[in-house]
Amino acid sequence: MSPEIVSEPSRSTVLTLTPECICRGTPPTPEQREGPYYKPDTPHRTDFTGDVETGTPLVLHGQVVDTEGAPVAGALLDFWQVGDEGVYDEDGFRLRGHQFADGQGRWRLDTVLPAMYPGRTRHVHVKVMPPDGEVLTTMLYFPEERRNHLDKHFREECVMEVTENEKGWEGVFTFVMNAR
Repeated sequence: MSPEIVSEPSRSTVLTLTPECICRGTPPTPEQREGPYYKPDTPHRTDFTGDVETGTPLVLHGQVVDTEGAPVAGALLDFWQVGDEGVYDEDGFRLRGHQFADGQGRWRLDTVLPAMYPGRTRHVHVKVMPPDGEVLTTMLYFPEERRNHLDKHFREECVMEVTENEKGWEGVFTFVMNAR
């Protein structure tokens, strides 16, 4: 199930579920490499925008569901990414943090558009773990990026639905998990 896309994201946006699940029978979101820049013990937060002085605003949101389309309440989501300079923070927790999906499996992250850097297309790393489940490590990608086909890690199944509006960018993704 995808949350309803809103044209002007705000902190008070209420994401609603579609009446019929489109995830039933969908294969789980593919596992991808963690990469060398993962750091454990990230702070609990849903907003990275104060971590950088520049960058195009990006609101990511979606849902965590099982392969039958049922919401996975309380799933842990741990995000990390680069900013518009294309560099990971290896000393602290800029552009890093974790959160928990709500009772309907919904999640939201306010951040900035990540840069492309040598060898990689634009992407956001994420670990998703359902309560009492196994961790899924994957990446979210942007559609129609000119470097997608050049990135050896790119997976079409991990492309978000992305729109641009006057406030920045919005990306929507539903993580499908073997959670039950």
